[in-house]
Formats: sequence, structure tokens, C-alpha cells
Amino acid sequence: MSQISVLIIDDHEVVRLGLRSLIDSHSDMRVVAEGGTAKEAITLAEHHNPDVVVLDIRLPDRSGLDVCSEIRQKLPNIRVIILTSYIQEELVSEAMRSGANGYVLKDVGNESLIRAIRAAMQGEIALDSQSASRLAERFRVIDSQLEGFAFQGLSPREMDVLRIVAEGKSNKEIGGRLNLSEITIRNYVSTILDKLGLANRIELALYAVKHKLSMYPKAME
Repeated sequence: MSQISVLIIDDHEVVRLGLRSLIDSHSDMRVVAEGGTAKEAITLAEHHNPDVVVLDIRLPDRSGLDVCSEIRQKLPNIRVIILTSYIQEELVSEAMRSGANGYVLKDVGNESLIRAIRAAMQGEIALDSQSASRLAERFRVIDSQLEGFAFQGLSPREMDVLRIVAEGKSNKEIGGRLNLSEITIRNYVSTILDKLGLANRIELALYAVKHKLSMYPKAME
């Protein structure tokens, strides 16, 4: 299996050095380039075509979210993870709208970024727990059109999968909890999305929070 190639964009050299050391310490990924401006982000992304761009939300010459949007439009196969010190729910929401595949706080622990990079490569939306909570809060004002029928049609096992998806876990982690293969979990998630008419995992997690999934009884794991 080839290594995940990563481009680091942050205007603080000490942060870039720390991120490079962290990422290069994992055998399944490597840093191919780094830069500190929006202009460098676009140029380096086009030149190296990395698997993942770890992108600071605030750059000296342009918003990181604008850069994210441009990269995703020009190079849609590249995953972008926003790395930031800011936790406002508006920024988390804007990051998702800009096409980001993840949103990770700089102070939540090194392994959160590593998990986010791997999750993005699996096509998942990677949010640390604080970011997920803020984004969920932003959507709690939406009135439910399906009150009382939010999870109608889901089997007990699908409910278990949904409950763990809402915790922000990857397919591999869910499989470990439920003693099922990663492929089986992926199929469960796809079926749940179809049944609930949702587009992706983040909508699924928000739906679970909005409809108070935690109040529903658990099946045996």
C-alpha cells in the first residue's frame, strides 16, 4: 500500500516543522511539501497533487477556506483538512461548505490529525469531537419534519451503527466495536443513508443528534 502524500500549509514555521515531524513519524504517510501562504498552497497543490492538504484556516494573503474551495474545484481528488485554533460553529459549517473533508483543532492532540488524514482517505468527513458538537449545535434550531418517525425503518443493528457514526468513529472503529468487518460497516452506512434520504456521514451524525438518538435503546454490541 502506497503512502498517503500530504501537503502542509501554515504561516508559522514552527507549526509546519511540528506537523512534518508528526506526519513523517507514521509509516503510512509522508509530507511532500510545505508552504505558508495561499499562493503557495495553490502552486504546490497543482505541482505535487498530494492526497491530502492540511490547511490552516487563516493565511496572511487569503482565507484558508477560499483556498480550500479553489483546491477542491481545480483538483477534486485532493482531500483538504482544515487545521485551526478557532472553534466557532460558523467556521466549521463554512469549512464543510467550502468542500473540506475534515476540521481539526490544533490543541486536541496529535493523533486527532493522523486519524483525520486516514479518515479523509477513506472518503469520510473527519471532525474532532468539539467541532462535531459545534456543528451539531448550529443545526439544532431546524424543526424536525419527521418528529416521532426519525428512525422508522432502521433495524436494531443499523441503529447501533448509526449511534457510533454519531460519535465520529471511522468504519474500522465501528467494526471493532460491533465485531463486524469494515466492508460490512460501509454497507450498513450506505443503507442507512439511503433509508433516511441523507447524502453523507456528517448529515447522518447531525440527524442523529437532532433527533436525539441517544434516547433510543441500544441493542447488544
